Amino acid sequence: MSFVLPELPYGYTELEPHLDALTMQIHHQRHHQNYVNQLNNALAGTAYASWSLEALLSGIDQLPAALQPAVRDHGGGHHNHSLFWTVMSPKGGGEPTAELAAAIQQAFGDIATFRAEFTKAALSRFGSGWAWLVLQADGQLAVTSSANQDSPLLQQQIPLLGLDVWEHAYYLKYQNKRPDYIEAFYQVIHWPEVSRRYQLAIRAVQA
Repeated sequence: MSFVLPELPYGYTELEPHLDALTMQIHHQRHHQNYVNQLNNALAGTAYASWSLEALLSGIDQLPAALQPAVRDHGGGHHNHSLFWTVMSPKGGGEPTAELAAAIQQAFGDIATFRAEFTKAALSRFGSGWAWLVLQADGQLAVTSSANQDSPLLQQQIPLLGLDVWEHAYYLKYQNKRPDYIEAFYQVIHWPEVSRRYQLAIRAVQA
């Protein structure tokens, strides 16, 4: 099968003023599309072309060494961005509720501490990468960060919330002001989607 660029669940302008339309369009149509294209090119004609994206990333050690860099970089880029678009919404912001809120409070003490740790992960990632809220194999939440397009799936962690801190995600509007971009992201987080992902993930690790 060939991987395809997912459509955004909103228009390019709809996250303004927090994320500008031009950045969203370039990020989606050019950067994400390139990851899809490069992944398809790398897998074309191989037995691994039929594997799911999740299987490729979580089982990367089973792949031929020659394929692993493309899957890590381009497969990771495709998976990371596919999540990124869905955990934002024009009606986003606020705080998590219900089961996810309780799990965050159990793991971090309170929502404010979680947010401080997530912000620290995003700010302290040197160069390009991501900040994550993940579910670990033991069923516990954790805040992590990863370099480049590395997916938490490479570490057998399930990503629930991800923030892209590559400069292409924010430089047109925020230039070198990564803290301002991070603050803007909190205004568009789509917590119902993060909660949905948490519920699926917790069932998966408990199965």
